Amino acid sequence: MGLEKMGVILGFVGFLMLNELLVCMAQGNVHYYDFVLKETNFTRLCSTKSMLTVNDSFPGPVIRVNKGDTVYVNVHNQGQYNVTIHWHGVKQPRNPWSDGPDYITQCPIQPGTNFTQEIIFSTEEGTLWWHAHSDWSRATVHGAIIVSPAAGTTYPFPQPDAEETIVLASWFKGDVPAIIEEALNSGGEPNQSDAFTINGQPGDLYNCATDAESIYRILVDYGRTYLLRIVNAVMNEEIFFGIAHHNLTVVGLDGAYIKPITTDFIMITPGQTMDVLITANQSLSSYYIAANPFFDGETQFNNSTTTAILQYNGNYTPPASPPMPALPRYSDEDSAMNFTASLRSLASEEHPISVPQNITTRMYVTVSVNQLICPERNCSGPNGNRLSASLNNISFVPPPISVLQAYYRNISGIFDKDFPNEPPYYFDFTQPNMPSNLSVPTQGTKAKILNYNEVVEIVFQGTNVLNSAENHPMHLHGFSFYLVGMGVGNFNDQTDPGRYNLVDPPEVNTFGVPKNGWVAIRFTADNPGVWFMHCHLERHSSWGMDAVIIVKNGSTSATSMRPPPAYMPPC
Repeated sequence: MGLEKMGVILGFVGFLMLNELLVCMAQGNVHYYDFVLKETNFTRLCSTKSMLTVNDSFPGPVIRVNKGDTVYVNVHNQGQYNVTIHWHGVKQPRNPWSDGPDYITQCPIQPGTNFTQEIIFSTEEGTLWWHAHSDWSRATVHGAIIVSPAAGTTYPFPQPDAEETIVLASWFKGDVPAIIEEALNSGGEPNQSDAFTINGQPGDLYNCATDAESIYRILVDYGRTYLLRIVNAVMNEEIFFGIAHHNLTVVGLDGAYIKPITTDFIMITPGQTMDVLITANQSLSSYYIAANPFFDGETQFNNSTTTAILQYNGNYTPPASPPMPALPRYSDEDSAMNFTASLRSLASEEHPISVPQNITTRMYVTVSVNQLICPERNCSGPNGNRLSASLNNISFVPPPISVLQAYYRNISGIFDKDFPNEPPYYFDFTQPNMPSNLSVPTQGTKAKILNYNEVVEIVFQGTNVLNSAENHPMHLHGFSFYLVGMGVGNFNDQTDPGRYNLVDPPEVNTFGVPKNGWVAIRFTADNPGVWFMHCHLERHSSWGMDAVIIVKNGSTSATSMRPPPAYMPPC
């Protein structure tokens, strides 16, 4: 073989190797984690309980990646219950097999078994989180996901001096699986939580709480700026959050950047994550970090305050009682609405957005709390009936095997493909004292089928069925969506679209439908697979405020759902 020909061959081989290297670099790094789920004893508020945890920690371990990385998590279930893990806000392109919601994309991981999930990061950047997605196990099984900028890139704001992860959660003295099981059996409201926590600690305002043992502390140096990565893992309440005497600058939401907002407080719904900058620019002292509920419904809720301490390093005499942030009153709908309405995508050259314009599928989805009739009127819900919830008056029924398995294997009789684009009948959805016949939904396991690349607009309409209107944080798996509109009252399809923000709407995966109001979202159905859509108030999801969206394959292998892994948990 001549030297010239050999040089051409070696050059071609070198080109292939370089191309493969560039592809690998584009796909990011690979990380491996082991999650061991087992019962662990914890003592809070003078009460010790055994609860399901990951790696003996509450909250669970933090997953750290860079944009575009891939993670393999081997989940070992050494607990007493079936469980699944969901990677909240990770789009999982073409890979619903590892998304996690039980009986939607997989059967649960049974005690004594394990399942390795592949988490594929794509466009996400910022803070996300993971949590159990079976029954109410997410109360104790959850943790943060930190997605740092890709190599060679940086934040769209000055580099913070340090960062801190803050996970807000609910604390139940009782056994959480028993609480929801009892509620579902009786048809009534589940017991509310006994406390909220910040990084696993309730703070010092609860009965039987001591400062030394019950409060989380963040140590800061004067003049430094800190990035707070805040996760709301609370089960059933939206949260107001603030730090005494310190401004919060919100720069990220649900794994995407936003135009910076400087504020005294944030309102963060269950399922949401926010990236917040604070500068330690106050007098050397200690300051309360506090979180309390925003709740605009009519039922009982946990109206308590959890605290932590922002503590300056240095020589000073700590105050006997640190100052407390002035948070809005729990029922302050205007403060909650004004804050959420101020959120805008960054929409910069480095972080562009693409708001869908030419809609091909429009859906109008009513969001309701309902009742199912108990013939003997001996249930614990309203009028002796059973509490329920619905989307478009359909209360979701979990199937015996996963919807994804049934769809992929073409197994009939597991789910119906006729989730409707609109409710069965129209009326004044926000009126008080509705006729009782409007409060009973149908039941079913229904999916909405979308063609690949369909451009979708969904208007979620809050309702006042059973006089139970409240804010509903809706979450869509497999996608981020643009929140293009929001308002109070009934959506008007003639006038309200004219007020949409199609320039810089926030790109999110979870967003609250305001009490007796509506939100409009848009997304392109470019992620083939089976994806769950549900309310992130856990009691509402348990009652059936859920549906499934199925995106069909495109015309190529690169636009089609990946085949299943060699092993999936059996039912």
